[in-house]
Formats: sequence, structure tokens, C-alpha cells
Amino acid sequence: MRDRDLLRRHHDADELRRHSETIGREFLTGFEAVEQIDRPAVSCFGSARAPEGSRPYELARETGRLFAEAGWAVVTGGGPGVMEAANRGCREGHGLSVGFAIELPHEERTNPYVDLSLTFDHFYARKTMFVKAAEGFCVFPGGFGTADELFESLTLIQTGKVLHFPVVLLGEAYWTPLLEWVRRCALADGMVSAEDLELLTLTDDPRLALETVLGAYRAGDGASPHAPGKADAQ
Repeated sequence: MRDRDLLRRHHDADELRRHSETIGREFLTGFEAVEQIDRPAVSCFGSARAPEGSRPYELARETGRLFAEAGWAVVTGGGPGVMEAANRGCREGHGLSVGFAIELPHEERTNPYVDLSLTFDHFYARKTMFVKAAEGFCVFPGGFGTADELFESLTLIQTGKVLHFPVVLLGEAYWTPLLEWVRRCALADGMVSAEDLELLTLTDDPRLALETVLGAYRAGDGASPHAPGKADAQ
């Protein structure tokens, strides 16, 4: 049963039980895949539409290479664009390149630069593995899916559901308008706290992204800049 079938109509108890068991098995398979990652890992998010040679693609490729050379694994959604670039850079840096793909009607094949791959049927199982595998997040220019991954990660950190992993936004020109909106609207209206902005690092420099994530990992305290509260998740 696909998610859209589950979400659009009612089901009897047996159907729901079978679907729940299927979801549970997918989570278990994902957890087992994460256990195969034998080193620290960074999760990289970004658009599937970024072509080779574009600024986002080359930023992700260089970032993936630097993490690989530092002895880290690179985890992506396994698709084209930024995901391919990060996996490709990791492969070029002789690291462990991981792709957690998703089964979609129009999704392209898993990119050829992945060493460890798994394709999910359910977004929520897949997204859990991005977080479980990671010691940090690098977010490149992207669309709705990238924004979803970014804000879900921030919410999990902000509310204390995961440790205070560093989140690095790569692409200053792309992400600055979003941060300006957060300051001008969400912060001004009291929807977020000033310290929430400390969860983010904005840069055009892949090496700074590497140093930010490695520095937090070495510190190893997992401290959050503020005490989590229920209102933060709203």
C-alpha cells in the first residue's frame, strides 16, 4: 500500500495492521543500513535539479570530497543534482558514499556514485535515517524537499529530540533572503527566539562547512543553545 492510498481513505483494522507492519519492517531495514556506516557521517541535502557545472553542484561535490578526505561518510538522498554531486565528491575523496533513495513516480535512478544504498517507500522512514546516520547537516540550494529536510532537522534539534548537530547552509546568496525573512517576520513577531538562529551557519566555503561540523563533533557535548520547549515545535 502506498502512502497516498493510506492517506486518502479509511481502512479496516487488518489493512492498517498490515501497513503498520510494512512500515515497521522498512524502519528496521533502514536502521540496519545505518549500522553499516562504520565512521562519522554528514547528511547533505539539496536540489535534484542542479546540473553538473552549476554552483550548487560544484559546492556539494567539493564538500563531499573534503568530508571523505577527513575520514567521514557522506549521506544523501541518492538521486541526481546536489545529491549526485556530494556522493561523487565523496567517491573522489575515497570515502564511504551513502544514498537513501525514495520510490517516486517521476524520480530518477540512484546516482552511480553510491557505495551503500537503500530505496525507501515511505518518506518518514527515509528522513529518520538521514538524522540517525548524521553528526551534522550540510544544506545546499534546493526546493520544497530541501526546505522540508532543513526545517525538520532544526525542529528536532530545537526541541531536544536529537543532539545539537551543526547545520550549515551553503550558498549565501540563495539562503540569505530566507534568513532575512526569519529575522524580519518570525523573530520580530516572537515566533522564534534569537538563539534559534545560532543553530545555523551560513557560508560559501566548503572548508568552513567541514571545520564547523568537525569542530562540533570533536567538542562532543551535544549542547543545545536553549532549553527545548513544546512551543518551539509549533
